[in-house]
Amino acid sequence: MKTLSQTWFAEGFIDFELKKYTLLAYLKEVNSQFNENKLYPQLADIIFHYNNLVQFRENKKFLQEQFPKRLTGIQLEKLQLLYEQMIEDDDVMEELENIIHYSAYKMKDTIRNGTELFEFVEDKIQIEPVGLIPLDNKEGYFFLANAAKKDTLIYYYRLSIFEKHDEQYRAIKTSFVAEWQRSISHTFEHMKGLLIKEKKELPNPAVYTIHSTHSFPVEETLLPIAKRCLVRYIS
Repeated sequence: MKTLSQTWFAEGFIDFELKKYTLLAYLKEVNSQFNENKLYPQLADIIFHYNNLVQFRENKKFLQEQFPKRLTGIQLEKLQLLYEQMIEDDDVMEELENIIHYSAYKMKDTIRNGTELFEFVEDKIQIEPVGLIPLDNKEGYFFLANAAKKDTLIYYYRLSIFEKHDEQYRAIKTSFVAEWQRSISHTFEHMKGLLIKEKKELPNPAVYTIHSTHSFPVEETLLPIAKRCLVRYIS
């Protein structure tokens, strides 16, 4: 997939038409993936670039105070702007502002398309516990079933809590375990029993089914959204 660098809008020759061409080529590929119901990593990538543009624009006052200087790079985590001295050039700054304004507007439209697809997929997902769920459900398994297919993808999961900016967040780590076929005799309950026998490190695991009523690409769409839904369901 065609990608953008973190500071693509301010790199090299700052020319509106050149940056516009670069942006539209990138958005064309992102939208083509969305049209195939493939959300990730495209959605996360374009949201990152959009937020980066917005943060840069909000720091415009700092930029103006530092001019006459030329942008050479961005240390994104701390939003530090690195400059080298140059002659005052209002035209460059104006061109950069036009690039940022246009790019943010175009990206917002594409993000809206991705968000609508995300919500559509999320609406088609159903989560149910398999058997009794232990009080400690931060660790266990989930069965991912896609539409009318008989194959069931089994994943191990573990939830953790971390703090950021005085707020608590839940993160989920998963690993693929196996792919089994469902049948009248090989039910979700039967699969849970087999897991307990084979994976003795979890004698009483929490187990959930995550079922989609529609067929979606697993790695690019269904799995990442299913993980988000499971975190919310358990929380």
